[in-house]
Amino acid sequence: MNSIPVVELESAIELKNRTTQSTCPYCGVGCGVTAHVMQTSLGQKVTVEGDINHPSNYGKLCIKGSNLADTLGLETRVLQPMLGRKGQRKITDWDTALDSISDKFQQCIDQYGRDSIAFYVSGQLLTEDYYAVNKFVKGYLGTANIDTNSRLCMSSAVAGHKRAFGEDLVPASYEDFEHAEMVVLVGSNTAWCHPVLYQRIMKAKEQRDVFVVVIDPRFTSTCESADLHLPILPGQDVALFNGLLQYLEQNGFSDHAFIAQHTQGLQQALESSEDESSIDAVAARTGISADKLAQFYTQFAKTKKVMTLFSMGVNQSSRGVDKANSIINCHLLTGKIGKLGAAPFSMTGQPNAMGGREVGGLANMLAVHLDLDNVQHQQLVQNFWQSPYIATQAGLKAVDLFQAVESGKIKAIWIMATNPVVSLPDADQVKRALEKCEMVVVSDICLDTDTTAYADVLLPALGWGEKDGTVTNSERRISRQHAFLAAPDETQADWWAIAQVAQRMGFSGFNYQSSYDIFKEHAQLSAYQNSEISARSATPNFRYFNLQGLADISSAEYDDLKPTQWPVWQWDQPEGAVARLFSEGQFSHADAKAKFIATAAIDPVNQVSAEYPLVLNTGRIRDQWHTMSRTGLSANLSTHRAEPYCEIHPQDALKFGIKDAELVEVRSAWGLCVLRAQVSENIRRGQIFAPIHWNDQVASDARIGKVVNPVVDAISGEPEFKHTPVMLQPFYTQWHGVLYVRQGFEQHLQVSLNTAVWWTKVTLAKALRYELADRQKFSKTTAQLKTLLPFTDESFEWLNLEDQSAQISHTVILQNGVLIASLYIAPEALLPDRDWVASLFKRERLSAMHRKALLAGQAMSMSNNDGPLVCSCFKVGKNKIIAAIKENNISNEKQVTACLKAGGNCGSCLPEIRGLIKACQTERVE
Repeated sequence: MNSIPVVELESAIELKNRTTQSTCPYCGVGCGVTAHVMQTSLGQKVTVEGDINHPSNYGKLCIKGSNLADTLGLETRVLQPMLGRKGQRKITDWDTALDSISDKFQQCIDQYGRDSIAFYVSGQLLTEDYYAVNKFVKGYLGTANIDTNSRLCMSSAVAGHKRAFGEDLVPASYEDFEHAEMVVLVGSNTAWCHPVLYQRIMKAKEQRDVFVVVIDPRFTSTCESADLHLPILPGQDVALFNGLLQYLEQNGFSDHAFIAQHTQGLQQALESSEDESSIDAVAARTGISADKLAQFYTQFAKTKKVMTLFSMGVNQSSRGVDKANSIINCHLLTGKIGKLGAAPFSMTGQPNAMGGREVGGLANMLAVHLDLDNVQHQQLVQNFWQSPYIATQAGLKAVDLFQAVESGKIKAIWIMATNPVVSLPDADQVKRALEKCEMVVVSDICLDTDTTAYADVLLPALGWGEKDGTVTNSERRISRQHAFLAAPDETQADWWAIAQVAQRMGFSGFNYQSSYDIFKEHAQLSAYQNSEISARSATPNFRYFNLQGLADISSAEYDDLKPTQWPVWQWDQPEGAVARLFSEGQFSHADAKAKFIATAAIDPVNQVSAEYPLVLNTGRIRDQWHTMSRTGLSANLSTHRAEPYCEIHPQDALKFGIKDAELVEVRSAWGLCVLRAQVSENIRRGQIFAPIHWNDQVASDARIGKVVNPVVDAISGEPEFKHTPVMLQPFYTQWHGVLYVRQGFEQHLQVSLNTAVWWTKVTLAKALRYELADRQKFSKTTAQLKTLLPFTDESFEWLNLEDQSAQISHTVILQNGVLIASLYIAPEALLPDRDWVASLFKRERLSAMHRKALLAGQAMSMSNNDGPLVCSCFKVGKNKIIAAIKENNISNEKQVTACLKAGGNCGSCLPEIRGLIKACQTERVE
């Protein structure tokens, strides 16, 4: 079903051939995977495919999951504890590293108080790691200064759920999308960010003609198969759904029996949305035509089974919580909740964002869905933990936390499994904060990231494939993540490092021997003074999050735990018993009723101006993940969108003097970066879009987080990643270049690359590609080039072509007939085809013709140029697909798959293929 990438691990690990079921470590879909480990003469060969029995994906994997094996090498790993910041690092032992942490923590407590210590953790942690660190911080250090990068993606949904339902609950399952009659995707490029779930929706649409609506300022790949696209102005989701609420009430579509019996607060919600009482008023505010609004409102009203999936486009906003509640209000008004195929559905970004919520991973939460500001809940948790302290007030949320580090309020911070110097807004502020901090501890698998550069103590963590524990996906499904690789060198589990520091500080309660011990304690706490819903009236601390049925499982049962949705009230709970919650109208508020929340439509905090006339929207792309520390290792994942870019409307490009594919400078009041322009009609005028992934390890100046404004939602603390006022201008350069270096020969290139003001690195199958540019005139002679490129001994053969007047310099370096490197300096239009040059590195030897062509910078024939890659699985380019569509008069994507295989594996490229078919059909009509 999936192509199976292979990685050779050059290590001395001794393992028998084995097959292990685990889970994918990327998005919140939580796909099951099957990992095969085989012994070969070269070491271990690992292959990864989808788990056909896992109910979240039934064997399907997206392109990132399909290429997991590419990311398992040890070349970029931190394998031993280290002391000292980058440039001064020294290898040490675990005892020394852990002693330095515990000593510093105790010093901070004694000198500055408990709130002088902070943790910043991650949705990449397993639940057991998350539980141990939250127990340590909130119950033993006695502070709530622990937040998570999940704050950046789903904390607004958490707050919205709490306000409406009384508990942070996603009430439905992926299965519901397959039974829905209408699916509304809000602020979600689902086709790229959650591809496996998107394919399930598309399959249901194919079988039953599900009506799909996409609400997004951009026309994304998700829109290709939608019945209706609503190109909303950024930040106006509350107005859109307040208008829907008014329409439903005015036209008699309210479920009065459900409202009366199971809800409160409708009148206040209606009063707060009075400004959106007409479709024309909503159209004026949202930028969506009245006709499209009427179609959407009518379709929602008349359809019984509606699933509304909302994600980052809703959450990442200064009004994210109100946006979530405005969506939930419409489902409550019509009773479209707790029923098969009908519910609001928050889609998380990370594999264990939900698990982090279960253990109280946010600074304003206690474990197991208990409230940090509730004295009774504080006492409950402290009694269970038998801890010396308990946090009694909310800690600092992510943005505020790093501002407190910079101001000196926080003296020591421990960062786990995340890269905030890239991912946080106003990211250079994070850099300044870490530079000033007295002690920065970082637990990571990567030796060199933008954040590890500031680590005083760098701890080698276990990577995916070596970890053992559980994760919870977006449909509340707990799945086992099993280790199938031995831990290399001195790497350790994050929970183990926490337990060791706790014991060194004299704290009991951390004598864990395995992840099983922690999971069992976590399950027991979830059931402590809790009960089934039938007995909720006798239990004032009732919450749906309850793992009573797992509280006494054996170690063997834990190892064999099948994917299970919570609540788990009993061990032998039937499959699907809790697939959807609230079916009886029982919510988690004390009165068991859901709450309508009054939401008012307000413009985003920062508005455009003459100085900053455009709105920056940021997000993910199809084949990369977060800050690329893992996906950036895979050549297969680096070809679809190889360079950092920004998307801009053609009329804005004309207005600001921007040409397609040229470099542009994006500047805000907080920072600037340099990206490649991509002129496209898929984005509205007045807006630009840039991906979040590129960092200083793979690009010289493409951290878009530097540009993003740090304003946050007042309730959730989630930053506004979707609306930053910016200006855009051409980034003028004197020359452009492209450098290829065979992998294994790039050791000294970083020094010479720093002489260029713009560069980006792309991982290829056999080589690394560097895109170069500079503002200064290129004047290097061959002799000078030899001082920059580390290929000077007599075994290397140099070929050169120079034309100083035309600003052209071509250099080709071979060794024993094998292509080692090539450097082209030329006007941008004269640089060689990138894919063609890359293909020559796959050859064992170059012919005389290849040498001539390579030196000339142009293939003898370019007729076989497939164009930009569309299908990463089968390496099929855009030009080849277009040619097949035209030659065969193709009208649907299945015909493309039949001709070229493209789209026949993971399906991630199918939306783009549909777009190419539509474009060709339009061309025929014209």
